[in-house]
This record gives sequence, structure tokens and C-alpha cells, in this order.
Amino acid sequence: MVEEQRPKKREKNGQERGDIHAQFGAARDEIRAQFEATKAHIDATSAKIEAKAGRNLFWAVGSGLLFGAVFLFSLFALPGLFVILVGAIVGVTVLEFTTAVRTVGRYVPRLGAVLASLGVVASTYYLGAVGLLVSLLFSVVVVTVWRSIELWILPSHRSSTIKFGTDLAAGVLVLVYVAFFASFTILLRQGTSGEWWIFTFVAVVVSIDTGAYIAGITLGKHKMTPRISPNKTWEGFVGAALAGQLAAILLTVFALGYPWWAGSILGFVLLLTATGGDLTESLIKRDLGIKDMSSWIPGHGGFLDRLDSLLPSAAATYGVYLVFALT
Repeated sequence: MVEEQRPKKREKNGQERGDIHAQFGAARDEIRAQFEATKAHIDATSAKIEAKAGRNLFWAVGSGLLFGAVFLFSLFALPGLFVILVGAIVGVTVLEFTTAVRTVGRYVPRLGAVLASLGVVASTYYLGAVGLLVSLLFSVVVVTVWRSIELWILPSHRSSTIKFGTDLAAGVLVLVYVAFFASFTILLRQGTSGEWWIFTFVAVVVSIDTGAYIAGITLGKHKMTPRISPNKTWEGFVGAALAGQLAAILLTVFALGYPWWAGSILGFVLLLTATGGDLTESLIKRDLGIKDMSSWIPGHGGFLDRLDSLLPSAAATYGVYLVFALT
């Protein structure tokens, strides 16, 4: 009798274990199906956003946070490191820019342009505004002489007078747009509450870009400059203006200690320079026939793709700083 019950008990236990395995299997399959569905939904949403905005949102946010953390640490914790960071960014961006212009046959000496740009940053740090202006002129001479020597030594680099002129024009553009504009952050950092002025203008420009990005994705219908930048819309511009005004007023009042109307002026100026810088770089890329300056920053493209709004805004902010400091 006992022996008859044992097989029945083992059979019952086996059936229970089978039921448990079946339940676990069903739960696992359901979780896997939900995971795949969620992943597919995220990928589809990301693809839609990337198609409309021209960038991968998740990579853009991740790399943006990383660079933001390094920037803030150098700005507030180690001022000397901030100068080194500016120099490194300028050097890499100039290398990226000079490489990009070669795609259309405009030959700018990469090493010469990088060294000349680093000289602009160093001169600004040690000699101030006078050093910035003098070193800019000297850097143009360096690039011109460097290119002339290359033409003399390397027969493969020889070209017509017109081609030589366009090469020099491209070199001047690189020096001014990157090294000259970026060096205004050095001048700002050396001024009274300079770190907060830099933090304010960067935060306002980021707010302008973010406002344009969100408004453009959600509401954008009317193209602003379809021939230059197809993704820009007037709705995005309005979003940029509102976000820029809000950020500029709050930061000018609480971080810089100026009245709200001063923040409104700063926000308006930075709206123009940030938008103008973005459109200028888009025009350059359209002329070069490329989508991004490089692919060195995940989700952002190249360094100049992220600095296009900040570079002219640094110069404009320094001008506003001088006006407020004298009044």
C-alpha cells in the first residue's frame, strides 16, 4: 500500500514542478516580450526624434552631461584647469575644422593652425585683450607663411593664386571663428565674478538651444531657413527666445546681482548670437557638403557642432560685461 502511494506522490510532485516551471517560463516570456516591446518603442521614438532634430537624443544627453561636469569643475574648482580646457577644446576644434575644409579642396595647414590658435589662447591669458588682438594678427601671419612654405617645399600642394587666396581665407575663418571667439572666455574668467558670467552665458545659450529643440520637435511647422538649416523653425525660435529670456533674467538677478532688465538685454543679445552662430555653421557645412564637422562626440557630431552657438556668444557676453562694468 505504501509502495503504491510513493509513485503517485512522485508523480504529483513532478506535476507540481512542471507547473512551476511552466509558470516561470510564461512569466519569463512575458517579461521578455514587454522588454522587447519597450525597447522597440524607445528605438522608434528615438528614430523619430533623430529624424526631426538631426541627432540621437540619448547619446546627446549623456555626452552633454559628461562635458558639462568637466566644464563646471574646471570653471569653479580649478581656474588654471579651465584655461587648459579652453586650449584643448580650441586645438581639437581647429584640427576638426581644418580637416573638414579639405573636403572641398581648401587646404589650411592643420599643424600650423593648431599651434597658432594655442598661441592666441596663451597670449590672451598672459596679456589680456591686447594679447588677444596682437596674437590674432600674428596667427594669421603664421598660417600664411606656413602655407607658403608648404607650397614651395611640396609640389603636390602647389595651386593657382586664386586657390591660394581661398586657402588663406579659410584659414582666417578658422582662426577667428574658433580661437578668437573662444579666447573671450579667458578674458571673462579674469574679470570680476568672471566664473559666474561664463556660467550665465553658457547656461543661457544651452537654454536657448534646448528651448528651440523642444519647441521645434513638438510644435515646429514653419521653416525658418530651409536652404541653410532645414530643421530650424519659427516655432523653435520662439521657444528659444522664451527659454533664453527666462534663464537670462533669473541668472542675471541671482548669480550676477543685476536687475531683471539687464538679464532681458543679455538674453536678447545671446538669442541673436546663438541663432546666428548656429546658422553660420550650418551654412559652412552646407558649403562643405557635410552633415557634421566630425563624429568625435556621440550624439552631437563634432566639437564645432556643439560650440557654434557658444563661440560668438562668448564675444557678445564680454561686450555686455564691459558695458555693465562701466555703468
